[in-house]
Amino acid sequence: MNDTTPRNPAIRTRARTVIAILAAAVLVGGAIIAGALFRGVDRPPASADPTSATALETRLQSLVDAGYPGVLASVTSPDGEVQSAVAGAGDISTGEAPPLDAEVRIASNTKMFVSTIVLQLVDEGLVDLQAPIDAYLPGLIEGAGIDGSVTTVHQLLQQTTGLPEYADQIAADAFGAQEKYVSPREMLDIALARPAVFAPGEKWEYSNTNYVVLGLLIEAVTDRALAEQIDERIVRPLGLEHTYFPSPGERDLRGAHPVGYHADVPGKLRDISALDPSFAWSAGAMVSTPAELNTFMLALLNGELLSDEALETMQTTVPAGDELWPEAEYGLGLQRYPLSCGGFAWGHGGDIPGTQTRNAVAPDGTAATIAVTALPWAVVSPDDEDVLLEQYRIVVEALDETLCDR
Repeated sequence: MNDTTPRNPAIRTRARTVIAILAAAVLVGGAIIAGALFRGVDRPPASADPTSATALETRLQSLVDAGYPGVLASVTSPDGEVQSAVAGAGDISTGEAPPLDAEVRIASNTKMFVSTIVLQLVDEGLVDLQAPIDAYLPGLIEGAGIDGSVTTVHQLLQQTTGLPEYADQIAADAFGAQEKYVSPREMLDIALARPAVFAPGEKWEYSNTNYVVLGLLIEAVTDRALAEQIDERIVRPLGLEHTYFPSPGERDLRGAHPVGYHADVPGKLRDISALDPSFAWSAGAMVSTPAELNTFMLALLNGELLSDEALETMQTTVPAGDELWPEAEYGLGLQRYPLSCGGFAWGHGGDIPGTQTRNAVAPDGTAATIAVTALPWAVVSPDDEDVLLEQYRIVVEALDETLCDR
């Protein structure tokens, strides 16, 4: 759900779990993958006007040429101008282009929304970042080496709890999970049946379980459903019309959207657009459009949603890299990574069967989101690690180019 970001080990391992979604990478995979490969980009010669639609469309077409069925992108300039483009097929059976700025599943980008709400509750004095999760969900987090009385809210947000992953088991069979409702309790039961990966605070390692717990925290503190809190606190204040947390049992996307594809055998694409995202829940179930995701990221980083103190805390990072990207850092539901042109971008990213999303805000205030309508291992063999990594690389390089060539 992109990083959306699998567990720290490597993209290869995450990819094989099929849910590097969950940011940045499956569920698991979005964020870290998103930034891991920005450096050392070998770009084609710059166009005379790299901000033109032609330059963006050419960049997106290169992703189609590499095997992705369809690509959607939006770029929001510092002055608020929005440029959107598409390439490829929104439906391979008809060849029709993807709808412009259409709805896509944003997977682990959901974590940015969840962390924002938790920090709003901190601003309101309802949550203490240094309090143990037992203060809000007593007795819920227990297991071998797992103790909710010493695991803090801050550690959950920053992915430093050592809580074991659940998503690799639940979503290993994407088509098997497509129509299945999975409750948060079931997700926790899977995770907590496993021993802790490490002691709380010992190090960083991505686990979607952290954000399932945070979703339950929000509901416990507010006495309201998570979807309602996201809508009231973020979506409506920002005027987002196609950004939402699906209702229980909701499988179809509400608005215009491209077909999302997945495959049991790489290259043999099947429609997986209608999907019960309950297995991702607060770690990666949300839907948005590229332009609306940009709007949210800009509002967050411009201080419209949090106090200055809360935003500064959110952007306080810990090392979160691996051998592919030693400079990666993770804040509280927010990823920081270097751009090839210098400086750092902030965002997250997300993967879920049918969609891979890479998105960030550059130092100059330019926001960009690129979504492709399949995960890498749906179009290339996961057994060929070099090819699989290249399939990831080309998407993040396209994002890097978009943010740098301005």
